[in-house]
Amino acid sequence: QVRLVESGGGLVQPGGSLRLSCAASGIFSTDTVGWHRQAPGKERELVGIFPSIGSTIYADSVKGRFTISRDAAKNRVYLQMNSLNSEDSAVYYCFARHYTATYWGQGTQVTVSS
Repeated sequence: QVRLVESGGGLVQPGGSLRLSCAASGIFSTDTVGWHRQAPGKERELVGIFPSIGSTIYADSVKGRFTISRDAAKNRVYLQMNSLNSEDSAVYYCFARHYTATYWGQGTQVTVSS
């Protein structure tokens, strides 16, 4: 059974940094993982994809500021977010593609505000 649990969200000032963590169980180390986010009144959007093979893909809006990494030994996926601004405020969701299905965590709230 696949289970994804995000943590690390919170309130941060503009220009600040935050690292989100996703504890994954029931997936393979070769499964593609990544992050989406959803702001109030907006559709869920891709933040980035960390494939099993190839380079990480980032949305243009976060490129150069956000970094996805993975610790397969700890079954964790991370999202390092730097130079945060108000438009980054959203619920952030970890996802994993396991076989033919996509699984999601419950999300963690990130609020960027002074």
